[in-house]
Amino acid sequence: MSAALSEKVRAQLARSGAANIANCLLKRGLRNTFLLGLQPMSPEQPVLVGPAWTVRFIPAREDLDTMALYATDASLHRRAIEECPPGSVLVLAPGGDARASVMGDMMALRLKVRGVRGVVTDGGYRDAPGIRATGLPCFQVRDSGPATPIALSPVEFDVPVGVAGVAIYPGDVIVGDGEGVVCIPRHLVEEVAAEAASNADYEVFVAAHLRLGRSIFGLFPATPQSRAEFDEWVAAGRPPLERKG
Repeated sequence: MSAALSEKVRAQLARSGAANIANCLLKRGLRNTFLLGLQPMSPEQPVLVGPAWTVRFIPAREDLDTMALYATDASLHRRAIEECPPGSVLVLAPGGDARASVMGDMMALRLKVRGVRGVVTDGGYRDAPGIRATGLPCFQVRDSGPATPIALSPVEFDVPVGVAGVAIYPGDVIVGDGEGVVCIPRHLVEEVAAEAASNADYEVFVAAHLRLGRSIFGLFPATPQSRAEFDEWVAAGRPPLERKG
């Protein structure tokens, strides 16, 4: 089972931004953490943060993957919807195959009611308007109407998977927002969350100065001097900034 995140870490990640988090991981030598090509189902959906719980798919085979099997309690696909832990992000890994859907609106609604944080796939969903109506944050490559057994077969849960070319291990932390989705190795999440949140705060400071006409040089990226200036501004209670000179 995926380890739960503290509310502090969850809040830090939710306000940090996926691209900012990817930069923090790059500083630690991790270059391939952003799930390129995935889009949010709705621009209004909340930021997605949570530990990964994965389902691996392989191509379907006609004598094994049928709608009759899909309707039974032995269906791994339906079991995944009931077994994904509350607080987790369900990661559906069809290997980039969007010829058939990996989820529909009734599954999304059940996940929402169960307390699952959201869903990520490098495939596609069906019943897109219904999924949006649930309010569950979901990311995909594109809509896909055909039924799952036409092309895909779920074979195992909570194992390492590849999604959009990124390795995701059970318990790694997924963050998804309007820019896309990033995966944080679990052992780095606390330090990355703290750094990314600090960077997000610093960018508020930078933006305020840029609006006043200040040059980006010596300001962004941060220098020791501009960081000291930022720290003084925070210690002073973040007062409104005024143009100098």
